[in-house]
Amino acid sequence: MKVTNFQNQNKVKNPHGITSHKMYDRPEGLIMHLQLAAGEKLKPHITPVNVAFYVLEGNPTIMVGEEKVKVKKDDIVESPKDIVHCIYNETDRPVRVLAIKMPKPTTKTIFVEEEERHN
Repeated sequence: MKVTNFQNQNKVKNPHGITSHKMYDRPEGLIMHLQLAAGEKLKPHITPVNVAFYVLEGNPTIMVGEEKVKVKKDDIVESPKDIVHCIYNETDRPVRVLAIKMPKPTTKTIFVEEEERHN
């Protein structure tokens, strides 16, 4: 049995500039532990695989496509592949989310400028 705790994992650099830890990395899936401080957000992006966001702590706002919803601890939000998505921490408290990608991506993520989404 393998047990992994995010506090024992090295931080993973990412283009979003947030704190993240790789929790699971196998061909069948990738699970990242994301931490967003007050006011932080992910850059809007599109992944080539389905993503599920499981909220561990806080009340992030999650955008999938044109929908943007504030969620709470223990909610799970599904984002189909090839759809722009983003996580915003618009609160003054920390947010922790597991990003579960299924299957593990084999091609690169595409970043989308927020201005592009509204034109």
